[in-house]
Amino acid sequence: MATASSFAAVFFSSAFAACFAEVCTIPLDTAKVCLQLQRKTPSLPSPLASAAAGGGTLATILCIAREEGVAALWKGIIPGLHRQFLYGGLRIGLYEPVKAFFVGGTAVTDVSLLSKILAALTTGVIAIVVANPTDLVKVRLQADGKANTVKRNYSGALNAYATIIRQEGIGALWTGLGPNVARNAIINAAELASYDQFKQMFLKLPGFTDNVFTHLLAGLGAGFFAVCIGSPVDVVKSRMMGDSTYRSTLDCFAKTLKNDGPGAFYKGFIANFCRIGSWNVIMFLTLEQKAADSFCICLVE
Repeated sequence: MATASSFAAVFFSSAFAACFAEVCTIPLDTAKVCLQLQRKTPSLPSPLASAAAGGGTLATILCIAREEGVAALWKGIIPGLHRQFLYGGLRIGLYEPVKAFFVGGTAVTDVSLLSKILAALTTGVIAIVVANPTDLVKVRLQADGKANTVKRNYSGALNAYATIIRQEGIGALWTGLGPNVARNAIINAAELASYDQFKQMFLKLPGFTDNVFTHLLAGLGAGFFAVCIGSPVDVVKSRMMGDSTYRSTLDCFAKTLKNDGPGAFYKGFIANFCRIGSWNVIMFLTLEQKAADSFCICLVE
């Protein structure tokens, strides 16, 4: 099992890499949330709603910048960094120890894909249970005042945490935990297990070495799998966190399916892939470089 010092090294390097990726890609995440919150018949028509409905990711980004200012694209960056520090650090920092646990020891040189998936599912659940309040605040700040959402007028992340606790109770910080656990466990498994598997596969091919190109290809593959598998639960999570009128995960799923059709579960797919694909590339490249330079950590041994 990993020592406390090695866990701390992986945790902080992972947290740093995740935060760096978050800063680079959060405009795409803001556009994705806006697109996911759109319905066929918006209750509060707006230029932003029209752009999102008809123009897709780029039109949404441009419209947010025009209507609310460029800074609005980084709405939610503070809780986003809170989230990535906790979630990113825990899900990756725990991955190797949990993977070793599933194979019954510390020798993890030839681990099955199933063990990788189980380890990533486990660390995804643990990490998001801890980080759910930060995710809730991030989504609410990004969605604040958009079509189909309530204008809550939070002045910032700390004000949002305090207001939610005061008005809705501390348990409200875990609103949407069900779909969030499902979403992050699934996406974490898709990202970490597929990155691990892709990297291992590429390194067995002639001409491939443990370099930036290999990390880039593995990161893109991980991002694509994550979006394809995780989009439906991601949409449900965004809608539940952005609109408190849903009674439960099943209620949100059923109403979305009934009112907007199956395609609604892949709303914002391009934005989501641009976001998660680029996020994975930036995060894994940063993590691999930092690991090589500072801590000698490798996700695939």
